Amino acid sequence: MGPQLRTYHHGDLRHALIEQGLILARTGGPAAVSLREVTRAVGVSPNAAYRHFADREHLVRAVAAEAQLALARAIRTRVEQAPPDLSPDEASIERLRRVGLAYIDFARAERGWFELAFATQDPDGGEGIVTLDDEVVAPFQLLLDTLDAMVDAGALAPERRPFAEWACWSAVHGFADIAVHGPVQWQPAEVIDALAAAVVEAAITGVRGTTAAPAPSA
Repeated sequence: MGPQLRTYHHGDLRHALIEQGLILARTGGPAAVSLREVTRAVGVSPNAAYRHFADREHLVRAVAAEAQLALARAIRTRVEQAPPDLSPDEASIERLRRVGLAYIDFARAERGWFELAFATQDPDGGEGIVTLDDEVVAPFQLLLDTLDAMVDAGALAPERRPFAEWACWSAVHGFADIAVHGPVQWQPAEVIDALAAAVVEAAITGVRGTTAAPAPSA
């Protein structure tokens, strides 16, 4: 993330306001994002923001969307670093493992963005789906795709696929939250790493309905 924006090119005010919102949210979470603060930092009047955002909620939703994309990029990067010599079923399980670990690591490294990413929800979104502005948010879509790929690779029985995303997300998001806000945050980093790995393995074992096997290093 670059320095605070004080000027912007013609027609690029919306982008400048969102970027400034990301800067504020990175250290202050959702509460730090306000129309007054982003316009002050960019160097325009609050009224100028209303050309692009009807109110603070719309601004927060736009900034949250960017935080979600940042999380999705972190997940993809981790997945792309998987060992290339795994069998198709092993590779699909390893991808799910990396999705979970990347999610937790992002929460620990980018607390403000993590808090913002799921602080807003599309009230008219599809039932049972995490959406924003009528689209499944990128991190959740990655989880859905990863589980579907496990079925295709024979690593997840088709009858165990329905709602598997909720078991995975509940376990991983719950641990991420207590690692960031709960007593786990005071543990040494290596202890949190070990606990995170155990939670992810338990989630994988649970959705597959199998006995846990030693996990390769992520």
